[in-house]
Amino acid sequence: MTRERTLVQIALYAAIIAVLGLMPKFDLPLAGGVPITAQSMGIMLAGVMLGAWRGAAAVSLFLLVVALGAPLLAGGRGGLGVFFGPSAGFLLGYPVAAFVAGFIMQTLKNQPVLPVALVAAVVGGILVLYPLGIVGMSALGSLSPLDAAKASLIFIPGDTIKAVLVALVAQTVARGLPDALISRAS
Repeated sequence: MTRERTLVQIALYAAIIAVLGLMPKFDLPLAGGVPITAQSMGIMLAGVMLGAWRGAAAVSLFLLVVALGAPLLAGGRGGLGVFFGPSAGFLLGYPVAAFVAGFIMQTLKNQPVLPVALVAAVVGGILVLYPLGIVGMSALGSLSPLDAAKASLIFIPGDTIKAVLVALVAQTVARGLPDALISRAS
């Protein structure tokens, strides 16, 4: 794969994550100021579709643009301040989550796409991301670690639906444009 094509793919998935920020966020008082957004689906998708390193690079590019002040997070948030609020653990965990999802896709590339993509999205986007998010909610929010862990439970149903959608997208792409599923390439 050419370097130019890789850069375009990284930029494309960073843009997809940004576009998902246009969907309204839902603020929940129980979650210590961490909103429900569609952007976590973009994180899962970047890892599942691009693989470990490219997925993490796409998410990191997105976060860099946010840090530079672009209001790309749901609700029009951006700038360095977002990395010092209760969402910081989730934001900083995004590249790790994408990396893990992509690593699982690459490791199990000879297995059926749908179940592997679902497992990858759940493991990266929930099991890996939530502990980092909980630490951020506790350290930078007004919640104890136990309360932050309890509050994060509210995100599980939505993130599970997002993981299923990501798996369905990966399956559809694998059938129609298998070369676009970079995480499965040899």
